[in-house]
Amino acid sequence: MSDSSTQGVKTVLHPVSDLAKAKAVYAALLGVAPQTDEPYYVGFEAAGQSIGLVPTAGQQGMTAPVAYWHVPDIEAKLAEVTAAGATVKEPAHDVGGGRLVATVTDPDGNVLGLLQDR
Repeated sequence: MSDSSTQGVKTVLHPVSDLAKAKAVYAALLGVAPQTDEPYYVGFEAAGQSIGLVPTAGQQGMTAPVAYWHVPDIEAKLAEVTAAGATVKEPAHDVGGGRLVATVTDPDGNVLGLLQDR
């Protein structure tokens, strides 16, 4: 094993069909207003967690929430999990602000997210 241990699941993205309706529900659930409120992403920070709402219209096959494991080196972790049998679904890419994300599937098809903040 490398020194690229995870920092835990800190981000969960939820695909939603109606961003405005979902935003109201999640604001009520979390008890906070969104920190990011854009047409392509609504993000909440609550209890040390990042909860994101992503419109399904712009997503390629995202049909269920995806938990993102925070890692110090996304490329090293991608290499490690693919060597162990995972398959890259979405290679690492910058989603803004220097944040890199990637997704892989485990042998049963479960989607796992990886996230690196620079």
